[in-house]
Amino acid sequence: MTERHYWIIAVSAVCIAGVLSFFFLDLPAAIFFRDLRDTGFYGFFRFVTRQGESQWYLIAGLAAFILFRRKKPSAASSGLLLFSSVAFSGLAADLAKVVAGRARPKLFFRESLYGFDFLQFEHAWISFPSGHSATVFSVAATLAILYPRYRLLFFLWAALIAFSRIATTQHYISDVLAGSLLGAASTAFLYHRYFKKPCHAIIPSAIP
Repeated sequence: MTERHYWIIAVSAVCIAGVLSFFFLDLPAAIFFRDLRDTGFYGFFRFVTRQGESQWYLIAGLAAFILFRRKKPSAASSGLLLFSSVAFSGLAADLAKVVAGRARPKLFFRESLYGFDFLQFEHAWISFPSGHSATVFSVAATLAILYPRYRLLFFLWAALIAFSRIATTQHYISDVLAGSLLGAASTAFLYHRYFKKPCHAIIPSAIP
């Protein structure tokens, strides 16, 4: 089975899971986690969710590119891949959010609003897909390419942060599924399209 087939299966699975979650899981999960707001569980995931903010990874990727571009071109390319993946997935997520116009969980809690109202710019109406999830899965995919031996740890770390968006009722399950797929796909596209050869020198084992 080729890599293309794996991606077709992954996209199909996420789409099906997202639709099922929209109808059957999103609201029950949001209500369940809302009731945990006054617990240590919520406090822990409030901390975890901050690790999904994109600026840290954009700075790290750009710094690596600037520091290594003369002496270690392959390392510089790896930094640029990280920067580009996070930036690309973030911009794609922001655009999709505005187009989709999905109500965040807080609108359901306040006004019983659930669903989509296309072309929205207000924060309360830009829930789909999850930008934090897109960021951390683009980072995890980049690190998995660079250090394939530890890819399971990278994706578990990303999954924990993505889950924090559900646990803190900032997003629904289907938002997180879509954002996670977007992040991983963004890295895969950029790597195979632009960065495969530049990064090859330091990560030969990552090349199919």
